[in-house]
Amino acid sequence: MKFNPIFKNLIHCSNSEEVFSYFKNTLTDSITPWTYYVNWQKVIANFRKIEISLNILNTLIGKNNLEQELKYLLNNYPEIFSVIPILIACRTSNFQILTNYLNGNFQYKNYNFSKQIKSLSLQEIDEAVEFMKETGVLDLFSNRTIKSIPDYVLGIEVGLDTNGRKNRGGSSMEMITEQIVSNICTQNNFFYLKQATAEKIISNWGIFVKVDKSSRIFDFAINNQGMLYLIEVNFYGGGGSKLKSTAGEYRNLFDFISAQNHKLIWVTDGLGWKTTLKPLEETFNYIDYTFNLNMVNSGLLAEVIKQQI
Repeated sequence: MKFNPIFKNLIHCSNSEEVFSYFKNTLTDSITPWTYYVNWQKVIANFRKIEISLNILNTLIGKNNLEQELKYLLNNYPEIFSVIPILIACRTSNFQILTNYLNGNFQYKNYNFSKQIKSLSLQEIDEAVEFMKETGVLDLFSNRTIKSIPDYVLGIEVGLDTNGRKNRGGSSMEMITEQIVSNICTQNNFFYLKQATAEKIISNWGIFVKVDKSSRIFDFAINNQGMLYLIEVNFYGGGGSKLKSTAGEYRNLFDFISAQNHKLIWVTDGLGWKTTLKPLEETFNYIDYTFNLNMVNSGLLAEVIKQQI
């Protein structure tokens, strides 16, 4: 940590050791907004795309001979063919099913629901019925465990959407930080870029940044009269071995960026860091500035950029 009097003025710390103690003692336990749990806009959009086909399938509920009824629907409404995978909560359309594994003799059968077709062959219809029967979907329909296929699939969409919560946690951190960055830049006539690539930076400001990998995208870049600040943000609510390597990665990135006379600021938060304090402290002491959200809100980020320190 590059110690500066601003730390004493803004967070009442007299040295780098006190700053790190302040950092670890003010880690945030949650940045979960209302939108974290379910992205309803995405869920409803996915549902609307297949709602008509689901309502056609819904006519199966209550029928006695489901296999024959399903064959009839597939023959007359082939568009329902492509929605079969979502009935077992799968986004993929191609399946390779292991049908026999006795005596080491592995046998497979392939099913492909990706085709947009106007009509189905008898073989394709039979295979679709077989797939729904063997995966247990037809049993759910026949015993009335499911009373509404559209409602059932809407529930599946909600469940699948929860897989995106990890990404939404990172998005929340970016959203919070951007509000602060935007205010800083507005108040001081600075310019900033979100999701800044080397191409965006040179295109907008004529500042060249060599990147350590072609996929490198900085969460934010701020230009204060030619002085470039590259800001990386993340949030770790839980611990894990990944955090140790993450801390090391930012040390390497700091060296790479500093060698080009640009500035790197790392904004990270979350109680997950409490499980990996030693590697974090090593990185904290190595790179110029590592802040948590509490420190950013105290005005430290604004002062570092304003004073070009």
